[in-house]
Amino acid sequence: MTEITEAHARELAKQAVRKAELVETCRTDLAGIDRILFEAGCGHGHWLSDYAEANPDTICVGIDLITWRIRKGNDKKAKRGIKNLHFYKAELGEFLEALPESIRFERTVLLFPDPWPKAKHHRRRMVQPAFLDEVARRTDRGGEFCFRSDDRPYFDWTLEHLTEHPEWTIDDSVQWPYESETYFQSLMDEYFSVVAKRVIT
Repeated sequence: MTEITEAHARELAKQAVRKAELVETCRTDLAGIDRILFEAGCGHGHWLSDYAEANPDTICVGIDLITWRIRKGNDKKAKRGIKNLHFYKAELGEFLEALPESIRFERTVLLFPDPWPKAKHHRRRMVQPAFLDEVARRTDRGGEFCFRSDDRPYFDWTLEHLTEHPEWTIDDSVQWPYESETYFQSLMDEYFSVVAKRVIT
């Protein structure tokens, strides 16, 4: 068995502390909550802040890996006094582990995620069978998965994965849940959107 270095051990210890803190924060912030709208990769928090303000009865949760983006999101939340909104700095997998099992996703949103265009990097894309499995597991029948990208190959990749997945069905009749131009969207000449619904198999 390969021995881990001291630096690696320190990093693992830091990760363990961060995950424990995330578990406790989620447990505290979301006490008594059974349904949320979840945005994976919330960026600066523009879209989610606007959505939460327009839908005060919906608890909205966004995550991102970049500290200053979460700080900007929380600044918007505080400035506008939005009570039904939470931003967390977290990797997708660790957030899904930290979130209480009782909480269901009424809607999951991915806006302009990194397309990782090189084939050797496709495994880093957020839309993967395991991710769709986990979101489906936490979503009741009729719940939605909403995806938008300016990258046509990634959009086609997502359509393919949703079409092949037994627990999601693409519904072309469903409108995008809320239109509010994000920083990233303002830079795009065109973009592509899809909404899928959770089905019972």
